[in-house]
Amino acid sequence: MQITASTVSLTVDDVTASQRFFTAHLGYVEQAAAEGFASLSRDDAAMDVVLLARGTEVLPADQRDQRASGLILAFTTTGIDTEEKRLRAEGVEITMPLREEPWGERLFQVTDPNGVIVQFVEWVTPTA
Repeated sequence: MQITASTVSLTVDDVTASQRFFTAHLGYVEQAAAEGFASLSRDDAAMDVVLLARGTEVLPADQRDQRASGLILAFTTTGIDTEEKRLRAEGVEITMPLREEPWGERLFQVTDPNGVIVQFVEWVTPTA
C-alpha cells in the first residue's frame, strides 16, 4: 500500500464557521464546497480537512449526530513563537498558552468555533 494523501473529516454543527476559521487563520483554501460540506487543503504537508454538517445523510446513520470532539488536530511546524503571536494578533483565542515540555515539545492550542482543537507543535532540544 502507498498512501498518497491524508485527510481528516470533521463533523461539525456549523461548516461555514469552521471553514472561515481554517481559511482565515490556518492558511487553508477551499477545494470544493456545497451545502453542509467543505473540502480544504494547503500546498504544504498538512493534511486536507473535510468539514461535514452534523446530521448529513451521507454519513452512516450511527455517525450522523456525532461531533468532532475528543480529538486534537496537531500540526508540527517551525517558528512556533511567530505563529502564536500572529494568531493572537488576528484575534484568535489561544486556548492553551505556549509552553515547553521537558522532553522538547513546544506547543500551544487554539479552538475553532465548533470546538475543534488545533495544536501547533515544534520540537526542540530538551532542557536539562
